[in-house]
Amino acid sequence: MKALKGRDFLSVASLDSSELQELLDLAIEMKAGKVKPRCEKVLGLVFYKASTRTRVSFSTAMYQMGGQVIDLNPSVSQVSRGEPLSDTARVLDRYLDVLAVRTFAQKDIEAFAHYAKIPTINALTDREHPCQALADLMTVKESFGQTKDLTLTYVGDGNNVAHSLLIGCAMVGMNVRVATPAEYQPDADIVEQAKAIAGGRSEVLVSNDPAAAAKGAHALYTDVWASMGQEEEARTRIPLFQPYQLNEELLKFADGDAIVLHCLPAHRGEEITDGVIEGSQSRVWDQAENRMHAQKALLASVLGAL
Repeated sequence: MKALKGRDFLSVASLDSSELQELLDLAIEMKAGKVKPRCEKVLGLVFYKASTRTRVSFSTAMYQMGGQVIDLNPSVSQVSRGEPLSDTARVLDRYLDVLAVRTFAQKDIEAFAHYAKIPTINALTDREHPCQALADLMTVKESFGQTKDLTLTYVGDGNNVAHSLLIGCAMVGMNVRVATPAEYQPDADIVEQAKAIAGGRSEVLVSNDPAAAAKGAHALYTDVWASMGQEEEARTRIPLFQPYQLNEELLKFADGDAIVLHCLPAHRGEEITDGVIEGSQSRVWDQAENRMHAQKALLASVLGAL
C-alpha cells in the first residue's frame, strides 16, 4: 500500500474503493501472520474523549511493529491551559511520526492534519469513526469471504458509526440500510455522499422501520443510543429507541447466517439483548480484536512500513 504513505486518514472517504479493499485484505493477512511489518516509529495519541478499544488497539498495534507510543492526554498537557491547537500540532509534528486524534468536532482533526505534516488519523470524531468501520468491514469480509452483494443493517442512533458505515459499505459494494427514529437519522449530506459513491450499484437506504431494514440482512449492527457527551439525555431516549433494539425478534428477520455486530461498549438490555450479543451469531469479540489488525494495517501503510 505504497500509495497511502504519508497520507492522512480523516474519513473512510480518504481512501478510494480499491485502496479500502486492499487495506482490508492487508489487515486479514496481518491477522493470519502472513505479513509482519517492522516500523520503529513513534505514534502520538491525543484523546479528548475516553477510550478503551481505540487506545489499547492502536498502542498494541504499534508495539507489535516495533514502534513506540506516547499517550498525550490533553488534561496533563498544555492543551488544557489553552495552547492553540495549531501550535500543538506544529510542535508534535517535529517529535512524532504519526498522530491519532480522538476528539469532538471534525474541524479540529482537520486542523491537526492541516498544521502537522505527519499522517493524522481520525480515531473518532462526532462526525465519523472511520477506524471502527475498517474493523467492521474486515469482520464482514472474514465471515463471508467477500463484501460485495451483502447487506448490512444498522439500527439505532444515526451517529458517527452509522456515518462511517454508510460510506464504507457503499465503497465496498455492500448494501447498507440504516433504521433510526425520525429525529435521529444520519446527516443528510453523509447519506447523499454514500449514494453517490454507490452509484446505484448497491443499496443505500435510510428508514424508520427496523424490521423492514433487517429483512434478509447478512449483518445486523447497533451502537449505544447516546454517544459520549450525550449522557444526560440517555434516559429520555430509551422509550423512543426501544423499537430499534437488536434483539432475538429482530434477528429473525435477517438472513439465517447473519452475524451480529456492536462497536462496544454495550448497554445490555438497552440497544442489544444479552442473548443476542452472547449468541452464536455474534461476532462482536472478533470485531473488537479486528480494531488492532485493521489499525496495524493502516499504520504500516501510512508510515511506509510495507
